[in-house]
Amino acid sequence: MILNETIRAREVRLIDQNGEQLGIKTKNEALEIAERVNLDLVLVAPTAKPPVARIMDYGKFKFEQQKKEKEARKNQKIINLKEVRLSPTIDDHDFNTKLRNARKFLEKGDKVKASIRFKGRAITHKEIGQRVLDRFSDECKDVATVESKPKMDGRSMFLVLAPVNEK
Repeated sequence: MILNETIRAREVRLIDQNGEQLGIKTKNEALEIAERVNLDLVLVAPTAKPPVARIMDYGKFKFEQQKKEKEARKNQKIINLKEVRLSPTIDDHDFNTKLRNARKFLEKGDKVKASIRFKGRAITHKEIGQRVLDRFSDECKDVATVESKPKMDGRSMFLVLAPVNEK
């Protein structure tokens, strides 16, 4: 932010501390008005013609902005990507265990990447892996949405599930 004497423009459109427009003033006039009320002259729109300057308490303004940023950081949610590894020939009990873990991650608000690693000649039967991933996404339908459909990447196939947002 450019303030007080560092403003280079000859003329500025001046806004007082209450938000009232005072019109176009020279830089010196604007500085005098700001000094009279014991506040700073801050350039808020330097690219405008003429530039817009506002009379405000810059220290207080900066403090308020830091407070807002801190509040925003506090309220943001960090989403992790958890991975669940399956195999094309997975048994029902193992599948249900992996499914239970994935549902727990999704309910906590994390994304889940379900991947199948094909070993040896199993890669010739990609449709089996596809069926396992489709079944996995169907079982998670009530707590998740499919973010990316099953796709191959080298010797593994994966899909990403994102938690359903409750609003």
